[in-house]
Amino acid sequence: MNKERHAVLSILRDKILSGNIEAGQRITEISTAEELGVSRTPIRIAFRALENEGLLIKLPRRGYKVRKITKEEIIGSVEVRGVLEGLAARLAAERGLSESTIANLEECLQIGDSIFDKGYIDEMDIQKYVEMNSMFHASIIEASKNASIEEALKLNEHLPMSSVNSLVFNPEETEREFQRLYYAHMQHYAVAEALLSGQGARAEALMKEHAHAALHNFERLNRAATKRIFV
Repeated sequence: MNKERHAVLSILRDKILSGNIEAGQRITEISTAEELGVSRTPIRIAFRALENEGLLIKLPRRGYKVRKITKEEIIGSVEVRGVLEGLAARLAAERGLSESTIANLEECLQIGDSIFDKGYIDEMDIQKYVEMNSMFHASIIEASKNASIEEALKLNEHLPMSSVNSLVFNPEETEREFQRLYYAHMQHYAVAEALLSGQGARAEALMKEHAHAALHNFERLNRAATKRIFV
């Protein structure tokens, strides 16, 4: 099966954070592509993305190795994202949404519905979900009309698990992954409702809670890991 690049990235991120790929372990395009049953191209793209996120270190010759990270790094980066996105949501709600922003949010909710209405999620759905999720968050940042928030978020994205696109996906536990992502989709509905009704404080609180869901997932991965990469 040809896995989309976001699915490959999400699966590799899950393997690193769960400790299935250990800290300090060297990984290469060829071996990883063979393991996941894909070509080297999506692996190459995923490795570069994970390097930018601070999960991989590029080696001088060929390949990468998993970087040792701390719980504090991940917690701190997600907390910063929650504060920034919460502020963006409050400003957007208080300043009012344009027709184009409303249309974008509605489109995101409809795409999410199309993903979850069938009652399950697989690797092919990850591409759609990541793109939809990115559009939803970007629409709110833009609606805040505060360029400094966007710039601060870009700086923060070089830390582990700080980006809205830092999705983890375990193809062996699709039922649990469905429930987790469906819950995030329902949070999108709640945020959109607060934005449309001009409830700035509520929109801010909901966006912070939405960001912190990443921490809950990280804690689950850490508890379940049999091999720790955290120091």
